[in-house]
Amino acid sequence: MSERLYYADSFLTAFDAVVTDVREVSRRDGESVWQLALNRTAFYPTSGGQPMDQGTLTAVARGGAALEVPVEQVEEDDQGQVWHFVRKPLTAGTEVRGQIDWERRFDHMQQHTGQHLLSAVFQKELQLPTVSFHLGESVSTIDLAGSVPARHSLERVERVVNQIIAEDRPVTVSHVARAEAETMLAAGVLRKLPEREGEIRLVTIADCDRNACGGTHVRSTGQIGGLHVRSVEKVSRGARVEFVCGLRAVRSARADLALLSEAAGALSVGAVDVPAAIARLLAESKSGAKERQHLREELASYHASRLAVEVPIEEGLRLVVRSWKDRDREYVKMLAARTAMAAPETVVILCAEEANPARVVMSRSLSLELDCGRMLREALAEMGLRGGGSPDLAQGEVPIDQVATLCSKLRESVRRTIAGTPAV
Repeated sequence: MSERLYYADSFLTAFDAVVTDVREVSRRDGESVWQLALNRTAFYPTSGGQPMDQGTLTAVARGGAALEVPVEQVEEDDQGQVWHFVRKPLTAGTEVRGQIDWERRFDHMQQHTGQHLLSAVFQKELQLPTVSFHLGESVSTIDLAGSVPARHSLERVERVVNQIIAEDRPVTVSHVARAEAETMLAAGVLRKLPEREGEIRLVTIADCDRNACGGTHVRSTGQIGGLHVRSVEKVSRGARVEFVCGLRAVRSARADLALLSEAAGALSVGAVDVPAAIARLLAESKSGAKERQHLREELASYHASRLAVEVPIEEGLRLVVRSWKDRDREYVKMLAARTAMAAPETVVILCAEEANPARVVMSRSLSLELDCGRMLREALAEMGLRGGGSPDLAQGEVPIDQVATLCSKLRESVRRTIAGTPAV
C-alpha cells in the first residue's frame, strides 16, 4: 500500500515516488484512462466529504526528456490502495516527481478545518451534532441533527467561530490506539470515532475540538482565514448549513456585492435602498395584477354579451362555438362561463389555440339539463383523449388538428340531447 505523506504533512507539495502498479480502467473514442499506484504519495483521495487533490506526475527518461502526466482524479479502493487517474500510462518501476496543485489543496484545508471548528461550535453552543459534511467546488455544507437554528443563533455561532479563528489556536495531529480512542470517546473528549481498526489519527483544535479524521488541515485556526455562514435550510435529516472559508468567503462577498450593485443600478437607487425599492415594486406589481384581472373580467363580460347577441336561439338552443389563437386559456375559460350565464338556453364550446394541444372549454346555462362534463369526457374518450368536469363547466386538451373533429362531436351530442334523441 502507498505511504500516505499527507498524513504527516498537509503542507507537502512535492515528493518523489516509484510507480508500483498500472492498469487500464476505461477506453473511449480511442483514448484510455489509466490508474497508477505509487509506493508513496501526497495526493489526497476523495474521502470523508473532502474531494481529492489534483496535480502532475513527471517522469524523466534516461536521455533527459521529461514526461509530465496530469493527475485528474485520485481514489482509494476497498483494500486501501490509492490510485491516480491519468491519460498516459507509466510502467511499473518508473521514478516520478509528484507535484500537488497547492491552491486547490490549501483551499480544501481551509474548508475542512473550518468545518471541524463550525461543527464543534454548533455542538457546544446549540447542542446540534453534525451528521454529514460535503466540501463542494464553491461552497461547503454540514447537516445538523435537529431543527433549523434561529437567525440570532446562527449569528452567535458564526461570531464564536471567527473569534476562535482570530485567536490563531494551534491545529495539531496525533495518533492513538483504537482502545485509547474508544476511552476518549466514552469520556466525551473525542467528538466521533470511525468504524476502523488499528491506529486512529486525531485532529485537535486547541481548547475546542478533537476529532478522528484522515483529511488535510491547516496548522492553526488563523489560516482558515475567516468563516461565513451563507444559508441554512430544513432537510430530511435536520438542518443543512452552507458556509465558506478563507478566499472562498472573499469571492462570495465580492460576488454578492456585484449582484447587489447590479440590482441597485437597475432600480436607480443606492445599495442600501434596494430592499425598499423591491418592496415597492412588489406592491405595485400586486396592485397592477389586481387591476389587470378586474379589466379581464370586465372584458370577458362584455365579450360574453356580444357572443350571446351574435348567435340566435334555434329550436330552443343557442349554440356558441368559437376558436381563438390569440387568447390565453384562463380567459377562454372565464369567457365560456360568463357567456353561458349571460343568456338562457345557451351552450358554449370555446377553444384556445394559442398552444398545442389546444384547450377546449364547454359550458351551459343553468336552464338546460345536460351534463357538460359527461359529454366532453365521452367525446374525448372516442378520440383516445381525456378530459371532463362538472355538468356546468368542463374542459380538456386536444391536438390543434383535431379541434374541428371534437367540436363537431360536441355539436351533435348537444343537439341530440336537446332534441331528446338517443345516441346511436
